[in-house]
Amino acid sequence: MKVLQVISGMGLKSGGPTTCTYNLLKGLQENHVDADLLTFDAQANDEIISREPFMKILTPPKHPRYGYSKELKTWLETHSDYDLYHTNALWQYASHAAALKAQKDKKPYVISAHGMLYPEGLKKSKWFKKLALGLFQKKDLLKATAFHATSHKEMTYLRAFGLTQPVAVIPNAIDVNAFSKTTKASHSSTRKIGFLGRLAPIKNLEVLIEAWAASKAMTQDAELVIIGDGDQVYVDQLKTLIKTHNLENITFTGFLSGQAQEDIMQKLSYLVLPSKSENFGMVVPEALAREIPVIASKGTPWEELNTKQCGWWIDSDLSSLSTAIHEALSLDEIKRLEMGENGRHLVESKYSKEAVSEMMTIFYEWILSDTKELPSFVTLNN
Repeated sequence: MKVLQVISGMGLKSGGPTTCTYNLLKGLQENHVDADLLTFDAQANDEIISREPFMKILTPPKHPRYGYSKELKTWLETHSDYDLYHTNALWQYASHAAALKAQKDKKPYVISAHGMLYPEGLKKSKWFKKLALGLFQKKDLLKATAFHATSHKEMTYLRAFGLTQPVAVIPNAIDVNAFSKTTKASHSSTRKIGFLGRLAPIKNLEVLIEAWAASKAMTQDAELVIIGDGDQVYVDQLKTLIKTHNLENITFTGFLSGQAQEDIMQKLSYLVLPSKSENFGMVVPEALAREIPVIASKGTPWEELNTKQCGWWIDSDLSSLSTAIHEALSLDEIKRLEMGENGRHLVESKYSKEAVSEMMTIFYEWILSDTKELPSFVTLNN
């Protein structure tokens, strides 16, 4: 079995899809699956995650919005020895070209939409997506052999879009061993709650700041650390809101990666992800792997924070966020550490690259076989 995964970019600033796709490929390699990844090199202000031999890296397109590339088209035309194609994300030429190649050669192909068929995602650049659907995207979706969803919630949106093919619900993969557990020595007397991600309205950060202000009696001896960057207008709005409430214990670090990001994460007592909508939220298992309990909204698929007692899965409104922050900061250290251990155990058992790549291998084998039994995590449209 030889597999080609395709994604338009693997830059470190691309966030979740970069990390989880790379981890999956590494896991597949370790699972003895012959899998390559075709992608474009990072833009000038970014850095690609890896340059290992399985990464087939092409010159980035001049116009990245759609990302047409004659070089990518030629590469696909001259590499026809793959049994299965797996495209990541929508609306981009790289994924479309791979789908066309699979169709032409009568090979199966899988699509990982990475949350791009959520109603919130479809609202962004609506005119472009409407045009893309008419020109190529709808046809690519309808002709796909199967889909990969990272949660049951995402699968419902695939079905709502009218897609009837088999769907495998397989979580995103993380390299658990890449994350050091936080230690008691990492924490000062000031407890730190951190947000890590792109600063955008969908992340609901203004409500987080309001909740921090509403919990002032508890948060006055704590610090909220906002890690990431985004649209400057939105960032300025957040800073104005902070000034309005006279809050002096909220810090913006800007975008961090590598050791700088790790140094900050190691000092966090909790991570918070208050998003209105989130397909997966890679920062959640990455925090849990570090034994950091998480507060996440029900706009994310992280009910296990409650059921596995490693955090809070709450509504994204002001009252719920304020209550969760209050409870977290009231928690004694023994209980907090116990929640952290629960999170690490959850990630090791379900979200490690070893566990996820094994599921994906079974999925690929099922697609390529006429006789294998339907995997338990694959749903048909009955």
